[in-house]
Amino acid sequence: MSSETRRIAAVTGAGSGVGRQSTLALLDDGYRVALLGRRRAALEETVSLSGAGDRCLVLPTDVTSETAIGAAFGELVAAFGRLDVLFNNAGGNVPATRIEDLTLEQWQGVVDVNLTGVFLCTREAIRIMKRQRPKGGRIINNGSVSAQMPRPFSAPYTSTKHAVTGLTKQVALDGRESNVACGQIDIGNAATPMTERMAEGVLQADLTLAPEPRIDADHVARAVLYMANLPLSANVLTMTVMATRMPLVGRG
Repeated sequence: MSSETRRIAAVTGAGSGVGRQSTLALLDDGYRVALLGRRRAALEETVSLSGAGDRCLVLPTDVTSETAIGAAFGELVAAFGRLDVLFNNAGGNVPATRIEDLTLEQWQGVVDVNLTGVFLCTREAIRIMKRQRPKGGRIINNGSVSAQMPRPFSAPYTSTKHAVTGLTKQVALDGRESNVACGQIDIGNAATPMTERMAEGVLQADLTLAPEPRIDADHVARAVLYMANLPLSANVLTMTVMATRMPLVGRG
């Protein structure tokens, strides 16, 4: 696909953190971007930071709702005509909780956002990418280093991120016939509101609390942009972007 046509992107969770920074990176590179997220005000703040409001489409959306996602992607196509890149970034978690103390509501809430939401957005994106001309596109999933190694008492988050890895590989396989590439970025300690507690101390494998280093979310955004800009003949199946000194590799 030529650089002239690979210019329409959608980002979920675009109102803060990695989603916001990735949206800004895509816009800075010339993309037109549909911003999806729960809070209109946060999405509009991302737009104002970009200085590229004429290339933005704000779509307040609940990624767990089949109806809402169908409507949002319909608006996207009506406004932009096609979709070339989807960044499935929206995610959520619950406080560290022993599995025997987890409620079904807590479990289901994380599954709905982190896994079902990725499925719903991916399904709509593939439907669009298969029928547009030129056919095809790219889907990038926000995984986590938790898809490689769990943290204590994080069963819902860890389980869903492992499941996202499976979905990524399945879409990468099934998308071949339609020229749809799919990859995943596993992030370790990007400096976002979700990881602020890490500066004070986060639970370690031995159940002690210890601070962990974080990295600027813009480093992740640049990696997402690199993946987005690859020709569809090439794919990054999985990429890990992490704080160098975080306790992931080895014994920490």
